[in-house]
Amino acid sequence: MSATKEIKKTFEKERSGTKDKSYDYKAIQRERMIGYRKEKTAVVRIEKPTNIVKARSLGYKAKKGIIVVRARVRRGSGAHRRPKKGRKPKRMGVKKLTRAISIKGIAEQRASRKYENCEVLNSYKVGADGKSHYYEVILIDTAAPEIKSDKNLKWISGKTHKGRAERGLTSAGKKSRGLQKKGKGTEKDRPSRNSRIKQKARKAKNK
Repeated sequence: MSATKEIKKTFEKERSGTKDKSYDYKAIQRERMIGYRKEKTAVVRIEKPTNIVKARSLGYKAKKGIIVVRARVRRGSGAHRRPKKGRKPKRMGVKKLTRAISIKGIAEQRASRKYENCEVLNSYKVGADGKSHYYEVILIDTAAPEIKSDKNLKWISGKTHKGRAERGLTSAGKKSRGLQKKGKGTEKDRPSRNSRIKQKARKAKNK
Protein backbone atom coordinates (compact mmCIF):
# COMPACT_ATOMS: atom_id res chain seq x y z
CA MET A 1 0.00 0.00 0.00
CA SER A 2 1.27 3.47 -0.90
CA ALA A 3 2.18 6.10 1.69
CA THR A 4 -0.78 8.25 0.62
CA LYS A 5 -3.28 5.46 1.27
CA GLU A 6 -1.67 4.68 4.63
CA ILE A 7 -1.90 8.32 5.77
CA LYS A 8 -5.52 8.49 4.64
CA LYS A 9 -6.35 5.26 6.45
CA THR A 10 -4.68 6.48 9.65
CA PHE A 11 -6.53 9.80 9.63
CA GLU A 12 -9.87 8.04 9.12
CA LYS A 13 -9.12 5.86 12.15
CA GLU A 14 -8.49 9.00 14.22
CA ARG A 15 -11.73 10.60 13.02
CA SER A 16 -13.80 7.50 13.80
CA GLY A 17 -12.12 6.86 17.18
CA THR A 18 -10.79 3.39 16.36
CA LYS A 19 -8.86 1.45 19.02
CA ASP A 20 -5.89 -0.47 17.67
CA LYS A 21 -3.28 -2.72 19.27
CA SER A 22 -0.53 -0.21 18.51
CA TYR A 23 -2.37 3.10 19.00
CA ASP A 24 -5.43 4.49 20.72
CA TYR A 25 -6.66 6.70 17.88
CA LYS A 26 -9.62 7.91 19.92
CA ALA A 27 -7.30 9.36 22.57
CA ILE A 28 -5.15 11.02 19.89
CA GLN A 29 -8.19 12.74 18.37
CA ARG A 30 -9.49 13.75 21.80
CA GLU A 31 -6.20 15.44 22.73
CA ARG A 32 -6.22 17.22 19.40
CA MET A 33 -9.72 18.59 19.99
CA ILE A 34 -8.72 19.79 23.48
CA GLY A 35 -5.84 21.72 21.95
CA TYR A 36 -8.11 23.25 19.29
CA ARG A 37 -10.65 24.38 21.89
CA LYS A 38 -7.96 26.16 23.96
CA GLU A 39 -6.97 28.40 21.05
CA LYS A 40 -7.78 32.04 21.79
CA THR A 41 -9.02 33.00 18.32
CA ALA A 42 -11.53 31.31 16.03
CA VAL A 43 -9.22 31.49 12.99
CA VAL A 44 -5.62 30.32 13.48
CA ARG A 45 -2.91 30.03 10.86
CA ILE A 46 -1.09 26.68 10.95
CA GLU A 47 2.28 25.64 9.59
CA LYS A 48 1.05 22.69 7.52
CA PRO A 49 -2.23 20.78 6.98
CA THR A 50 -3.30 18.18 9.51
CA ASN A 51 -4.69 15.92 6.79
CA ILE A 52 -2.03 16.35 4.11
CA VAL A 53 -3.61 13.83 1.72
CA LYS A 54 -6.98 15.61 1.71
CA ALA A 55 -5.32 19.02 1.39
CA ARG A 56 -3.30 17.95 -1.66
CA SER A 57 -6.36 16.48 -3.32
CA LEU A 58 -8.03 19.91 -2.98
CA GLY A 59 -5.12 21.79 -4.57
CA TYR A 60 -2.71 22.48 -1.68
CA LYS A 61 0.98 22.83 -2.48
CA ALA A 62 3.86 23.54 -0.11
CA LYS A 63 4.92 26.77 -1.81
CA LYS A 64 4.84 30.52 -1.29
CA GLY A 65 1.47 32.14 -1.72
CA ILE A 66 -0.48 29.24 -0.17
CA ILE A 67 -1.42 29.19 3.50
CA VAL A 68 -3.66 26.99 5.64
CA VAL A 69 -5.77 28.23 8.55
CA ARG A 70 -7.97 26.39 11.02
CA ALA A 71 -11.40 27.91 11.56
CA ARG A 72 -13.69 27.18 14.49
CA VAL A 73 -17.48 27.43 14.17
CA ARG A 74 -19.76 26.66 17.09
CA ARG A 75 -22.34 23.89 16.75
CA GLY A 76 -26.06 24.41 16.27
CA SER A 77 -28.34 26.30 13.95
CA GLY A 78 -27.77 29.71 15.55
CA ALA A 79 -29.42 31.79 18.25
CA HIS A 80 -33.06 32.55 17.49
CA ARG A 81 -35.02 34.97 19.65
CA ARG A 82 -38.47 33.88 20.77
CA PRO A 83 -41.13 36.26 19.34
CA LYS A 84 -42.76 38.49 21.97
CA LYS A 85 -46.06 39.06 20.18
CA GLY A 86 -48.80 36.47 20.03
CA ARG A 87 -48.92 33.69 17.48
CA LYS A 88 -49.46 29.95 17.29
CA PRO A 89 -46.82 27.90 19.11
CA LYS A 90 -45.98 26.10 15.85
CA ARG A 91 -45.22 29.49 14.27
CA MET A 92 -42.78 30.61 16.96
CA GLY A 93 -39.80 29.66 14.83
CA VAL A 94 -37.28 29.06 17.60
CA LYS A 95 -36.29 25.41 17.19
CA LYS A 96 -35.46 23.25 14.20
CA LEU A 97 -34.29 26.20 12.09
CA THR A 98 -31.33 25.82 9.76
CA ARG A 99 -29.09 28.37 8.11
CA ALA A 100 -29.14 29.12 4.41
CA ILE A 101 -25.37 28.53 4.42
CA SER A 102 -23.52 25.49 5.73
CA ILE A 103 -21.13 25.40 8.70
CA LYS A 104 -18.32 24.75 6.23
CA GLY A 105 -19.28 27.85 4.26
CA ILE A 106 -19.26 29.94 7.45
CA ALA A 107 -15.75 28.69 8.27
CA GLU A 108 -14.53 29.68 4.79
CA GLN A 109 -16.04 33.15 5.06
CA ARG A 110 -14.45 33.76 8.46
CA ALA A 111 -11.04 32.77 7.13
CA SER A 112 -11.52 34.97 4.05
CA ARG A 113 -12.48 38.01 6.15
CA LYS A 114 -9.40 37.66 8.35
CA TYR A 115 -6.99 37.27 5.42
CA GLU A 116 -8.29 39.95 3.06
CA ASN A 117 -5.47 39.59 0.53
CA CYS A 118 -6.23 35.89 0.00
CA GLU A 119 -8.97 33.90 -1.69
CA VAL A 120 -10.40 30.59 -0.47
CA LEU A 121 -9.43 27.62 -2.63
CA ASN A 122 -11.20 24.91 -0.65
CA SER A 123 -11.62 23.47 2.84
CA TYR A 124 -12.10 20.19 4.71
CA LYS A 125 -13.23 19.11 8.16
CA VAL A 126 -10.66 18.00 10.74
CA GLY A 127 -12.92 17.30 13.71
CA ALA A 128 -15.66 18.35 16.09
CA ASP A 129 -16.28 18.33 19.83
CA GLY A 130 -19.31 19.11 21.97
CA LYS A 131 -19.12 22.85 21.29
CA SER A 132 -17.57 23.45 17.87
CA HIS A 133 -16.75 22.20 14.39
CA TYR A 134 -13.18 22.62 13.10
CA TYR A 135 -12.24 23.14 9.46
CA GLU A 136 -8.93 23.74 7.73
CA VAL A 137 -9.21 26.30 4.93
CA ILE A 138 -6.71 26.57 2.08
CA LEU A 139 -6.08 30.22 1.15
CA ILE A 140 -4.30 31.57 -1.92
CA ASP A 141 -2.46 34.90 -2.07
CA THR A 142 -3.61 36.07 -5.50
CA ALA A 143 -0.89 38.75 -5.76
CA ALA A 144 2.02 36.34 -5.19
CA PRO A 145 4.28 35.87 -8.25
CA GLU A 146 4.50 32.14 -7.47
CA ILE A 147 0.72 31.84 -7.87
CA LYS A 148 0.50 33.94 -11.04
CA SER A 149 3.13 31.73 -12.69
CA ASP A 150 1.49 28.46 -11.57
CA LYS A 151 -0.54 27.03 -14.47
CA ASN A 152 -2.86 25.16 -12.10
CA LEU A 153 -3.60 28.04 -9.71
CA LYS A 154 -3.29 31.26 -11.72
CA TRP A 155 -7.01 31.18 -12.57
CA ILE A 156 -7.86 32.27 -9.02
CA SER A 157 -6.08 35.62 -9.58
CA GLY A 158 -8.77 36.71 -12.04
CA LYS A 159 -11.28 39.44 -11.18
CA THR A 160 -14.22 37.05 -11.53
CA HIS A 161 -12.98 35.06 -8.50
CA LYS A 162 -12.68 38.00 -6.13
CA GLY A 163 -14.54 37.28 -2.88
CA ARG A 164 -15.18 33.63 -3.77
CA ALA A 165 -16.26 32.56 -0.27
CA GLU A 166 -18.61 35.51 0.28
CA ARG A 167 -20.21 35.11 -3.16
CA GLY A 168 -20.78 31.37 -2.83
CA LEU A 169 -18.34 30.31 -5.55
CA THR A 170 -16.47 27.69 -3.52
CA SER A 171 -17.54 24.05 -3.42
CA ALA A 172 -19.37 24.56 -0.10
CA GLY A 173 -21.01 27.73 -1.39
CA LYS A 174 -22.28 26.08 -4.56
CA LYS A 175 -23.70 23.22 -2.54
CA SER A 176 -25.66 25.65 -0.34
CA ARG A 177 -26.98 27.37 -3.49
CA GLY A 178 -28.11 24.04 -4.97
CA LEU A 179 -25.68 24.17 -7.90
CA GLN A 180 -24.11 20.73 -7.56
CA LYS A 181 -26.75 19.06 -9.71
CA LYS A 182 -28.36 19.80 -13.07
CA GLY A 183 -31.51 18.88 -14.89
CA LYS A 184 -35.10 18.44 -13.77
CA GLY A 185 -35.90 20.19 -10.50
CA THR A 186 -33.06 22.71 -10.68
CA GLU A 187 -34.56 25.09 -13.27
CA LYS A 188 -34.88 27.93 -10.75
CA ASP A 189 -31.42 27.59 -9.22
CA ARG A 190 -29.47 29.25 -12.03
CA PRO A 191 -27.98 31.80 -12.22
CA SER A 192 -29.29 32.16 -8.66
CA ARG A 193 -32.58 31.81 -6.82
CA ASN A 194 -32.64 35.52 -6.00
CA SER A 195 -32.14 36.53 -9.64
CA ARG A 196 -35.01 34.26 -10.70
CA ILE A 197 -37.30 35.92 -8.14
CA LYS A 198 -36.37 39.35 -9.53
CA GLN A 199 -36.85 38.12 -13.08
CA LYS A 200 -40.34 36.86 -12.22
CA ALA A 201 -41.20 40.21 -10.59
CA ARG A 202 -40.07 42.14 -13.71
CA LYS A 203 -42.21 39.95 -15.97
CA ALA A 204 -45.25 40.48 -13.73
CA LYS A 205 -44.66 44.25 -13.75
CA ASN A 206 -44.39 44.44 -17.54
CA LYS A 207 -47.66 42.58 -18.13
